[in-house]
Amino acid sequence: MGHEADGKDSASVPVAWVLSARTGAGLAARAARLSSQVRSDPGTPETEIGARLVAGAASSGERAVVVDDTREGLLAGLDALASGREAPNLLTGTGEAGRRVVFVFPGQGTEWPGMAVDLLRSEPVFAERVRACERALAPYVDWSLEEVLTGCDSAPSLDRVDVVQPVLFATMVSLAALWRSFGIEPTAVVGHSQGEIAAAHVAGALSLEDAARLVALRSRALDAIRGDGAMVTVMGSGGQVREMLSGQEGRLWVAAVNGPGALTVSGGLEALTGFESALSAARILRWRLPGVDFAAHSGQVEAIRDEVLRLSKETRPCDTAVGFYSSVTAGRIDPAELGGDYWYRNLRETVRFHETVTALLADGYDAFVECGPQPVLNLGLQETADQAGIPVSLLASLRRGEGGMRRFVTALADAHVHGVPVDWRRLYGKAGQGASC
Repeated sequence: MGHEADGKDSASVPVAWVLSARTGAGLAARAARLSSQVRSDPGTPETEIGARLVAGAASSGERAVVVDDTREGLLAGLDALASGREAPNLLTGTGEAGRRVVFVFPGQGTEWPGMAVDLLRSEPVFAERVRACERALAPYVDWSLEEVLTGCDSAPSLDRVDVVQPVLFATMVSLAALWRSFGIEPTAVVGHSQGEIAAAHVAGALSLEDAARLVALRSRALDAIRGDGAMVTVMGSGGQVREMLSGQEGRLWVAAVNGPGALTVSGGLEALTGFESALSAARILRWRLPGVDFAAHSGQVEAIRDEVLRLSKETRPCDTAVGFYSSVTAGRIDPAELGGDYWYRNLRETVRFHETVTALLADGYDAFVECGPQPVLNLGLQETADQAGIPVSLLASLRRGEGGMRRFVTALADAHVHGVPVDWRRLYGKAGQGASC
């Protein structure tokens, strides 16, 4: 028997009740009226009410969305809104038109058992994209993507780098397809480390076949450098951390700069353990990346340079209108540059995520959708935006233990209240067409 998805999430489709008004007081009054109407008419299905609300929703002003899969939960959220209280299933915000959306793709370390089981079972768009990824990966792997995702006993472990990276790639690509199915289209993408492969495909710069071959074969090549390496995320200023790395050249490397106060250091186990002790003595917060037993973005990668260049030389990038912001070069690049050499640099060089996000902010992007099973880049994104003095919306697809449609509809609600247009009709189909509430 395989495992079930962790957490409380159910495979049942939740309902979102979408409300808006010109003022906060007007929004509260509308919630009170709707609560009274629903209680006086218990025969109207929750989905029909939701569809009518969507039909009458304004595109600007104060916004609120209540998400639940029970009538009682929906009413409790309405009552909280009417009385000015917070509720776990209530999201509020001031919708501002003109959001510029970036899809963000994290690297390894976001995985968790059962992370896509509920969506695989309940959401056809997600499931169909997973199946497409399975077909594209099949020539290069000897395991089933769906069996790994559902935790089949015969499936290999996510502890294997040649399993976890392709599985995360497929999960991220499928989450991006799900966002798009609700009308949310990116005008730019950015990836972190191996997340750049998914970003390139979603942008249209790599075909699914090329991206799947690249992630499968490159992750297999990493097996040659496993065992004497690890990676540590450090919450400290870049200057302070680099000063502590002085004298460790050739043993430790800055693998990634994620924000003004967040770096990742990579290297051999002995050197990294000593560095961790120095961090502890300096009372600097740090943690090792789970499931990573190799030193990506370090000199260790040079041992597989020829192999990575060989297996990626057939990659044929395509032109695309979606902006590809490279965390290798820290700016927007022409998709033609995403040939074989780029994918070695992506593995060997420092991930310049902080600089890349700074470039995105400078170009006017202000809504960042993290297409992964667990948000890990939001802290760096927020600190970078704060440093630039630019307000942003940070949206997470799933969270650990919350991998089903309720979590995703909550993410859609978060997008809506922060001004990102959502096609709510996709949730309700033809239900409730006609008069609005």
